[in-house]
Amino acid sequence: MSARRWRKLAMLHAIEATYMTDAAPTAADAIIATNITFTPIEAEEISRDLMLPYMGNQGTILAAEYGRIEFEVEIAGAGAAGDVPAYGSLLRICGLSETVTATTSVDYEIIEDGVESGSIYFNSDGVRHIFLGNQANVSMTIAPRSIPKFRFTIMGMLGTITDAAFPSVTLDGWTTPLKVSKANTQMTLHGWASVAESLSIDLGNTLTPRFLIGDEKIMITDRSTTGTAVVEARHVTDIDWFGKVRDRARGGLSLIHGTAAGNIVEITAPAVELGRPTQGQTDGIVNYSIPLSFCPVDGMDELKITVR
Repeated sequence: MSARRWRKLAMLHAIEATYMTDAAPTAADAIIATNITFTPIEAEEISRDLMLPYMGNQGTILAAEYGRIEFEVEIAGAGAAGDVPAYGSLLRICGLSETVTATTSVDYEIIEDGVESGSIYFNSDGVRHIFLGNQANVSMTIAPRSIPKFRFTIMGMLGTITDAAFPSVTLDGWTTPLKVSKANTQMTLHGWASVAESLSIDLGNTLTPRFLIGDEKIMITDRSTTGTAVVEARHVTDIDWFGKVRDRARGGLSLIHGTAAGNIVEITAPAVELGRPTQGQTDGIVNYSIPLSFCPVDGMDELKITVR
């Protein structure tokens, strides 16, 4: 058999109707990803620690076996307003509901009960790894002169690992992203039409492997959404970040990327609390790096993603 090449990868993902029941994703469920980190098996190693009349390694028993995969997906629309984006199933396993308004938009909002799970088929040049019961966290990075991206961290229960031919994978259904720029991207933070160097947001899901008598699963057990905005520093009369920090003021965040229907992604948050700014510079221009804490107003509403 020939050597296997790292760059030859294919990944399929589909929502499970029942937790840990293989959704059997097909070519239509292909995920086009980049910057992949793949851990085929994570487990606890239990030492036997036997008392014997000689020394030496006694081996271990593997317990709590699961897998992990991390990757980035380009942030872009679905091609037409009201269509579900190709990465929609990934957002759903992050504890986000999917609400489709025909010909208008698709909204992803936080839920805590009834979080869906997924099945992943990951093929690394002819070896297919199946993870079932997947749950995930998502973070996002938006910076000028680059493609905005979601980064998904997924944990799932181990299924089979076998030799298998690649599934058919194409770019059909995936919209070409727009670069982040003045023309394509607008950001408002606490009412200020921001001049920003970057925005990063982490949904902050805690993924917990639960291996018990009678039940084994991966669960989202906690959430704390945070982020960082790096903004161009202005005078206090323009925007008083320090006053807002000292007053523990909360204000809205809106980022709209894209201008034409079918390729617009909007990220909104109603109550963002600011942390202590640190001062830096880029190109000799002063900037502030401001930590962000996303707070709920009426429960589970601290962050919303809209594709339209």
